[in-house]
Amino acid sequence: MGLIAKFATVGGTTMGSRVFGFVREALIASTLGAGPVADAFYAAFRFPNLFRRLFAEGAFNSAFVPLFAKELEGGGRAAARDFAEQVFSVLIFILIALSALAMIFMPFLVGTVIAPRFADTPDKFDLTVTMTRIMFPYLAAMSLVAMFSGILNAFRRYFLAAFVPILLNVVMIGAILIAMALGYDEEGLGLALSWGVVVAGFVQLGAIIWGVRREHFHIGLRVPRPTPAVKRLLWLALPAAITGGITQINLLIGQVIASGQDGAIAVINYADRILQLPLSTIGVAIGVVLLPELARSLKAGDLGDAAVLQNRSLEFGLALTVPATVGLLILPAPIVALLFERGAFSRETTEITAAVLAAFALGLPAFVLIKIFQPGFYAREDMRTPMWMAGVGVVVNVAASLILFPIYGVVGIGIATALFGWANAGLLAIVLWNRNLFRPSGVTLRRIALIIAGSALMGAVLWLALAYLEPYLMDAGLLVRAIAVFGTIGVAALVYFGFTLATGAIEGRHLMRLLKRNKAAT
Repeated sequence: MGLIAKFATVGGTTMGSRVFGFVREALIASTLGAGPVADAFYAAFRFPNLFRRLFAEGAFNSAFVPLFAKELEGGGRAAARDFAEQVFSVLIFILIALSALAMIFMPFLVGTVIAPRFADTPDKFDLTVTMTRIMFPYLAAMSLVAMFSGILNAFRRYFLAAFVPILLNVVMIGAILIAMALGYDEEGLGLALSWGVVVAGFVQLGAIIWGVRREHFHIGLRVPRPTPAVKRLLWLALPAAITGGITQINLLIGQVIASGQDGAIAVINYADRILQLPLSTIGVAIGVVLLPELARSLKAGDLGDAAVLQNRSLEFGLALTVPATVGLLILPAPIVALLFERGAFSRETTEITAAVLAAFALGLPAFVLIKIFQPGFYAREDMRTPMWMAGVGVVVNVAASLILFPIYGVVGIGIATALFGWANAGLLAIVLWNRNLFRPSGVTLRRIALIIAGSALMGAVLWLALAYLEPYLMDAGLLVRAIAVFGTIGVAALVYFGFTLATGAIEGRHLMRLLKRNKAAT
């Protein structure tokens, strides 16, 4: 399977997860809106998600995967199994200790880290503490899911690891539908969602363990010991954990600052949910596939193949991200209204969410570039350079948030997040260039210029459509709005892909291979 086909496998499955995620968010938006229960739920859910990114996905996708892939490439399955068992045993010990401490000190954590300004509203504060305690075991389950997913990715089995997040959305949708059928009030709905998160975490864990066992790779439990291999992993994982969860860190910073404005946390979450469709579909697909592939190429000493991998990843990422950014900048309100505006989600909430979404979208290409550039360091076991670059980005984000929030409210948080992304991506690119670790080829630079030109042409089409079709995009019935929005996006996509295919910015043979592969799969 070629590199683009692997991206498509992960990206397509991730997109399926995001579709279910939209259904979930639409249900939550229609029942809880941007009220206090929604604020409490999203603040509580953000916390285990943050630690999952820091200690699970961030650390393991960045540190565990290259080390495991190199053990597999150099020592075979026996060496890889020995390494995995050592890590598995230590990881479980750390998760049990961390979970116990967090459950005990949760009121302190909510009051100082998660949502300190909720202390002014005791009922919302207490509900946030309860929800966070309920959901925190999700961290343990997903940390183990991240490890087993890394094993599957190293075996070049990408589908199941990309599929299991769908289970979270399916279980949460089931939880809220059951709660609605039983007539729960808003607080009851929030608690039902919290329990749904925990159940979903362990369902995902069971599915991913089954997938690893299907590869005839069995991992046993040992007495946890700080072996040299574990120490090496922890040494690499510490900066990687900080870097890998940096998006969540910035969202948490924004959450803390925004917690003083009623409904702001829920608005940030709704906007982020839409942003995650292109970001996760493209960025996660590249990050999941590129790191193990690049690690194997470098282990084999094939620098030419490593350069090709990075150039193709850059082209693929920007070819989809730049037009998505243009679309979200021009049509944020019609998209938000179509997805969420019903029930407790008012037109006023639509307008605020659309403004935040547009601000987030300014940084979308940067966040995908980060996913492309970081593996160039991680595959070489350099975890600290991305950490320092991310640290500079955090300083930019905090300073911009503190300056912009009093002026623009929650929209300022979105602008600050975008500024962080560009600061981080720019610094990573400069270091890679100066160290001669990656310099885009002339062909890649030409294609990027054509991608930008095609996106500008597409943007003109969207702007004209908004000018002439706004009543149909915003104020008509649901069916008419859906046809208008998807029709407009479809025409704009035809213009963009027609231009990029005609000019060679996107290679037609790659699309034909994907279409043939998908047709054969059906």
